[in-house]
Amino acid sequence: MTATPRCATLVLHNTKANLIMTQLLLIDDDIELCKLLQEYLITEGFNVDMAHDGEQGYLASQRKIYDAIVLDVMLPIFNGVDVLRKLRDTLSTKLIPVLMLTAKGDTIDRIIGLEIGADDYLAKPCNPRELVARLRAILRRSHSPNEQHTESDSIEVDDLTLQRSNRRVSYDNRDVALTGAEFTVLELLMRSKGEVISKERLTEQALGRKLTPYDRSIDVHVSNIRKKLAVYGASKELIINIRGSGYMLTSL
Repeated sequence: MTATPRCATLVLHNTKANLIMTQLLLIDDDIELCKLLQEYLITEGFNVDMAHDGEQGYLASQRKIYDAIVLDVMLPIFNGVDVLRKLRDTLSTKLIPVLMLTAKGDTIDRIIGLEIGADDYLAKPCNPRELVARLRAILRRSHSPNEQHTESDSIEVDDLTLQRSNRRVSYDNRDVALTGAEFTVLELLMRSKGEVISKERLTEQALGRKLTPYDRSIDVHVSNIRKKLAVYGASKELIINIRGSGYMLTSL
């Protein structure tokens, strides 16, 4: 029997692998950095498309379905914040997880990104291993639970309902659109109704990382949840801040 050439075997293997690789869009104007990250991400199971300005990045997001987007803040034509706004205002990309790359120490960009709807951020220059870890944490949050969960797998607190099976949140029977991070933060709070959950625990369990000094991610996610629920009539006191301790979901 004739042996299959090694190169053909590799092609077949790679073709099969591409079918299950995570589809990632990387939007950054640093072409050299993008190529380095692309090479590393491919070895970690990601299929990476790249765009090097905000306009092309947004257009790329409309041509293909991505599992996640890595978005730099400093971009030509449209900056990263403008791109994120457009992504969140577009139905097809409204819920796609977005990780923003920010300048080291630039707290304002991080807060603005989270307020607009970024799932997480990472300061540049970033360690590729940490980028992969952050992306996998985001993807775990955004993917639907496995098939053992059913439609009845829900939590209810007064008029607020959360369903894990289809990652749906509703208030007074009206759907509330939350990012993956916001959904997980709310789920943790609802499961521990009436109990204070520390920011450390929320950060570790909802964002998949340790809380660091000056990290306001959880504060911004909670603020976003409050604002979105308030649109449908929920009290801003539904989730209260226990100074120095953390957050608690109440029953009003």
